Amino acid sequence: MKRFENKVFVVVGGNSGIGLAAAQLAAAEGAQVVITGRDETTLQRAAEGIPQSAYYRADIADPQAMQPIADAIKQRFGRVDALFVNAGVGGFAMVDQVTPEMWDQVNDVNCKGAFFAIQAMLPLMSSDGGSIVLTGSIGATLAIPGNVSYAASKAGLRAVARILAKELLPRGIRVNMLSPGPIETPLLYRNPGMTEADAAALKEMMISNIPMGRMGASEEVAKTALFLASSDASFINGVDLAVDGGCIEL
Repeated sequence: MKRFENKVFVVVGGNSGIGLAAAQLAAAEGAQVVITGRDETTLQRAAEGIPQSAYYRADIADPQAMQPIADAIKQRFGRVDALFVNAGVGGFAMVDQVTPEMWDQVNDVNCKGAFFAIQAMLPLMSSDGGSIVLTGSIGATLAIPGNVSYAASKAGLRAVARILAKELLPRGIRVNMLSPGPIETPLLYRNPGMTEADAAALKEMMISNIPMGRMGASEEVAKTALFLASSDASFINGVDLAVDGGCIEL
């Protein structure tokens, strides 16, 4: 039997990169998949390639945006068995160049938005093996110059994950985080303040610091997300699992 047969698998930020790969893999394992994202065009295109799927447009930076989606999921599917909160944005700037607007732009999505997305979905979460997985980053613990707002947002999300893992366990819901290292995703090329040349230089620098000598693939991270969300990880709760080619371990 497939791991997600007859399960409802929701991916917040599922229209590209790691989220899309996770949605495709979950569908292949029998899940009814729901994806969300900010861009209607990429959402529709993604959903067309995923069997048994539905999509809803929402800007996770708006704390109220996920509640109508939760209501729609309740009406259509009745529950949520696995929730993968993957939506995120980058933002590189040296400390003297960070503005309040830049700080809020990153944290409103990566930390505050992720928390309120979970809050909206909680009433639908199954108490019979329900699982929440959050996408963090090894940047939360590595002191990378120019990464202060992003690192702060992901470190905050790590704290959220740890507390939720304790609070929700009595309800039968496990909460875990995975922290990717350098991954080849569209996010790498969408960092505000970075030119195409900056992104290329950043990629070259990252590869030089990865013990495996290459960038990771979205599918490699997505497979980790599905493991944590599945019954294969039934005795795992509150972890932050690095998917980074060995960057942190060495």
